[in-house]
Amino acid sequence: MRFRFIQQYAKRFAVRPLCELLGVSRSGYYAWCGRPPSKRAREDRLLMALIEATHKASRGIYGYRKVHACLPKEIPCGRDRVARLMRQIGLRGKQKPRHMGTTQSQHKLPVADNLLHQDFTATSANQKWCADLTFIWTAEGWLYLAAIEDLYSRFIVGWALESRLTDVVTLKALAMALGRRPAMPGLIHHSDRGGQYASNAFKANLERAGIVQSMSGAGNAYDNAPIESFFSRLKNELIHHRDYRTRDEARRDIFEYIEVFYNRQRVHSALGYRSPIEFEALHVAP
Repeated sequence: MRFRFIQQYAKRFAVRPLCELLGVSRSGYYAWCGRPPSKRAREDRLLMALIEATHKASRGIYGYRKVHACLPKEIPCGRDRVARLMRQIGLRGKQKPRHMGTTQSQHKLPVADNLLHQDFTATSANQKWCADLTFIWTAEGWLYLAAIEDLYSRFIVGWALESRLTDVVTLKALAMALGRRPAMPGLIHHSDRGGQYASNAFKANLERAGIVQSMSGAGNAYDNAPIESFFSRLKNELIHHRDYRTRDEARRDIFEYIEVFYNRQRVHSALGYRSPIEFEALHVAP
């Protein structure tokens, strides 16, 4: 490791002080340089190339656990080795940002009971949907995103973007979800207590589709955790790395993230390191 460190920095610093600093001889270092790389070193080089390619394909998102899960299975290596090599080449996953809410619960509209009670498990698609709102800043002003997530596979079944925070955006997200997946009997739509979900129009659309409405408890930040986690990933992996000049620019970027990357490519540890669409295809009834 010391000789490798010297080799890495020999172009920036003289070899003699580096050897003295690390307590090795120059003759030993030059002898090491003349040796062919060990089997372990050759394997590390191959792994580093695969790790870099996997990390790049994830758009710089994956940490060592997801990178390890996505490596070819015929190349045996442990998570600790992947973590070490990622540190060595300066790669790391992106960190989660602080969540900021958009809930407007100061209204007099009736709210629905909490039917989930933080039970976010589902045995098949279209049993439980989680919905929420978030916001994205552009140079033209705010853009509001409503999204609906199927708790079975974490697939984003419906979403919409609007420049005003009204029930129009939640109604459009619901319409997309119903256009993509007809409601199954007993389907639960869970959201916070915001006015965009408590509106008469939104409730009427749920009733027409035969969907049962559920809402989070007052002031409980964990009652809608799965969809909030999606927004956290969206902002950490995309939004916070962009500077949108127009709303249309943001719309195109978010469409590509949700429909191309998140639903079809991004792996989830909760799904056995599969993408939502891959998980659903694997578990669909024959």
